[in-house]
Amino acid sequence: MRLVVLVCLTMVAFALNSVLNRAAVDGGHADASAFASVRVLAGAAVLLMVTSVRRGGRVEIFSRRRWAGGAALAVYMIGFSFAYISLDAGLGALILFGTVQVSLFLHAAFSADRPGLFQIVGASVAFAGLLIALWPDGSRMGGASGALFMFAAGLGWAAYTLAGRGARDATAVTASHFVLCTPFLSILLIQPGLSLTPVGWGLAILSGAVTSGLGYSLWYAVLPGLPGARAAVVQLSVPIIAILLGALMLQESVGLKVVLAAVLVVGGIAVALISPKVPAGRT
Repeated sequence: MRLVVLVCLTMVAFALNSVLNRAAVDGGHADASAFASVRVLAGAAVLLMVTSVRRGGRVEIFSRRRWAGGAALAVYMIGFSFAYISLDAGLGALILFGTVQVSLFLHAAFSADRPGLFQIVGASVAFAGLLIALWPDGSRMGGASGALFMFAAGLGWAAYTLAGRGARDATAVTASHFVLCTPFLSILLIQPGLSLTPVGWGLAILSGAVTSGLGYSLWYAVLPGLPGARAAVVQLSVPIIAILLGALMLQESVGLKVVLAAVLVVGGIAVALISPKVPAGRT
């Protein structure tokens, strides 16, 4: 029961990141570069404080795997912030976690088990849903670039999830990734025209310190209790939560296109992940 509650809290935190980023960037309270930078710095500061007060807490930075996790987090953060210049919170989360699920499925399939028929069909249906979500309509020409940024963010998050498997100290590992992410994001701070209103500062700090820093630490903590398939499946709830939160908090509309894409992505990936595995030595 405790694991279920912690997983639910983590998924809500992930969905809130979409809503907070969208509210700040699209609401004119922050530009994408400034929001991403403050978000990472706030997350790093909180995690370092939490780690420092814990006995035996150690932030490891001289590790190739930690640097890989920091780079993956940077790809996610940059793509995530720039995507919400033109994407709604629910649609952005749909593209993000649809990409994550397909990526994790392919990683599992080609590193362990040969994909079976149901897995291939499920992945194909999920890709069809992603194409529907990615296809720009005439009313929002900026949607295509936002979708591409979110697709990159999804690849980064999938790599970040894989980098955290087997972490013995979830908080310390997450702190390492946030600290090592900052050099990659520093390039965003040298461009002119950075802007943050007081509301933007508040939203970025809230997103970085709570729903990102502590939320990602919680994600690494629950991963050992979630086998590969379950870890992928539970994240399918995030787009639905984000769509509901976006509608409630940002008055975003829920159109037929988003509903259809959500059904295809969730249904297709669920089929691919829940289907029986092909026994070793069989095709």
